[in-house]
Amino acid sequence: MRLAAFLLRRLLGLIGVLLGMSVLIFGIIHILPGNVAYSILGEFATPAAVAQLEAKLGLNDPLPVQYWCWLSAMLHGDFGTSIVMNRPAASLIGEALGRSALLAGLAFGLIAAGGISLGLYAATHRGRASDKVLTLAQFVLIAVPEFFWAILAVLVFASWLNLLPATGYAPFDAGVADWAAHLVLPVLVLSFGLVAHVSRLTRSSMLEVLDSRFVLAARARGLPERRVLWRHALPNALLPAITVLAIDAGLLIGLAIDAGLLIGGIVVVETVFAYPGLGRLLVYAIERHDLPLLQVGMMVVTAIYALANFVAELLYAALNPRIRVAGAAA
Repeated sequence: MRLAAFLLRRLLGLIGVLLGMSVLIFGIIHILPGNVAYSILGEFATPAAVAQLEAKLGLNDPLPVQYWCWLSAMLHGDFGTSIVMNRPAASLIGEALGRSALLAGLAFGLIAAGGISLGLYAATHRGRASDKVLTLAQFVLIAVPEFFWAILAVLVFASWLNLLPATGYAPFDAGVADWAAHLVLPVLVLSFGLVAHVSRLTRSSMLEVLDSRFVLAARARGLPERRVLWRHALPNALLPAITVLAIDAGLLIGLAIDAGLLIGGIVVVETVFAYPGLGRLLVYAIERHDLPLLQVGMMVVTAIYALANFVAELLYAALNPRIRVAGAAA
């Protein structure tokens, strides 16, 4: 019963977040400068033609009516049509999301494996030279923005060494080598700061756990150090890292609405490398005032972010039953 109450509470919260964000996204987009009718007809369109098109698109209706029409259409599977490209917004978002998901999946694997491994290594070598070097590298990678690493990677590996392509995307059927070559630089640049963030968090959490009483008690019982680390310390130390990784998984795919350490993220990387993913598509929609495409794209980003938080809570509760019990009782 407690598990069911916990899941129900989190699902209701997820639905509430999505509804609230849909209102916020709709409101923000409709106060952006520009006019949809002029975007379609051109800046030299006559006022009569503009007025006729605005009436046809329902832009003269009250905002609550426009919002309800947009939301109900999405709930029925109608995501609108891109104004600029005259294609269904769902197909455009789907294609871009697939490419961003590929980029994010590869980067996420590198972030999870590299961040946790480096964090555990630094924690178990506390105070040594390797720990100090890793700590310094973490601060540098976190402090320097993604666009700097992206430009530096293009200059070094694409321009000077001519080892990898600087921009673009190659489909898998164009050849595995070409497909992989176009992914190397975006994946690496996207992973730099997040690997440092996860490793730093893992190190801090692991050090706290290693100094806890139950770990000291396990060592006092004469258990092997390897078993103490893997069976007792690691599961508890990974709780904060799992939360961050689950959120990062969503943020990697589309980080157009978040702020803080991860700001920029995939939007910057896709723009610098001209990678045709969701982040670049949203920038394109903003520049051309393509409201249907922009609204759907931002809702997809919101859904990914909310689902990532939901998964993080489930994983956290699975590893720490006290969270599940407290959430159900609240």
